[in-house]
Amino acid sequence: MPDVLLSITIITGAVTAAAIAVTVVYRILRIVGRRSTLLTDISRRAYWPTLIIAALLAARFTIPIATTNGWHEPVLHLIMLASIAVGGWLVATLLGLAADTALRRFRIDVHDNLAARRAHTQITVIRRVAFAVVAVITIGAMLITFPSARAAGASVLASAGLVGVVAALAAQSLLGNMFAGLQLAFGDSLRLDDVVVVEGEWGRIEEMTLGYVVVRIWDERRLILPSSYFTTTPFQNWTRTASSVLGTAEIDVDWSLPVEAMRQELRRIVESDLAAPLWDGRVCGLQVTEATGGTIRTRALVSSANSSALWDLRCLVREQLVAWVQTQHPQARPRVRAEVGAGGGADQSTDDPAAGGPPSGNPNGGTPQQRTAETTPGVGDQDQ
Repeated sequence: MPDVLLSITIITGAVTAAAIAVTVVYRILRIVGRRSTLLTDISRRAYWPTLIIAALLAARFTIPIATTNGWHEPVLHLIMLASIAVGGWLVATLLGLAADTALRRFRIDVHDNLAARRAHTQITVIRRVAFAVVAVITIGAMLITFPSARAAGASVLASAGLVGVVAALAAQSLLGNMFAGLQLAFGDSLRLDDVVVVEGEWGRIEEMTLGYVVVRIWDERRLILPSSYFTTTPFQNWTRTASSVLGTAEIDVDWSLPVEAMRQELRRIVESDLAAPLWDGRVCGLQVTEATGGTIRTRALVSSANSSALWDLRCLVREQLVAWVQTQHPQARPRVRAEVGAGGGADQSTDDPAAGGPPSGNPNGGTPQQRTAETTPGVGDQDQ
């Protein structure tokens, strides 16, 4: 009995000493690294895995010295398995810290964030691949500690060829998405926070994995697509080369509108305080793109630093121009013209009943309904 108590005391003392040593080191590291984000993250996130693995290693090397009985062999095996698992946890934590440190160097909340979005995409994919590799290696190392697993290794390797063929056929879609994810990460065709139009939906790339891509739609919905979709299907990427974009606002007006005055009004709108956060000062123009029927179609072309600001700017320009037409040039609102009386146009009716014209008693031609002038929608004036 005294030997057992002595062994427990020695093992407990070794574990406690290891825990205290790790705690002291991390406290010193936290004090020294108050101005360093990296040291602060290491002292905060790597503390527990380091503490546990230090305690397990202390117990692993102390138990054979403190005891001579055979009961400690299973305990040592369990400690070895736990040490491997915690070691994998520690490695994954350090890899995550390295990835976060690299991501902090590239800010995506700036005006020109093309390089930053590319770096974020690649680092995120590499981190997930690294986590998967660490997990596989950790599990494999734990399995190797079992003699039966080592004995079965030869048979597993012998059947690896057949199993590989079967697995490739069964997981063809999975492997295709994995390779597609790697291609997207390093092919520079798609990045995090890119503005895309996919399946008729406008949104931003929110998340990219080896298997799927999450698109955040403008109305906060999420469109989840397999990675292989973006390598086999055409899609629109509005921010592949730059985040700045152009947009239009089209308005149909009457031919009587002074186009030059409307062009000056557009310039006044984009230079106003309302548009100051939205317009980037690059493009502002007004053109008449169509002049058919009773209206002309004007197109206001403006530019913004990003697609979100462009949407708001287009809506603002459209609203302000409509208000300007209503208040300053109400006669230029779109209207429908009709002839009153017998005109000289090609559609004029004749007085010959045999030709399908009105009776001779109706000198003006047409029915009363036909002679009624149509008014301008919303205006109330008629065009003779």
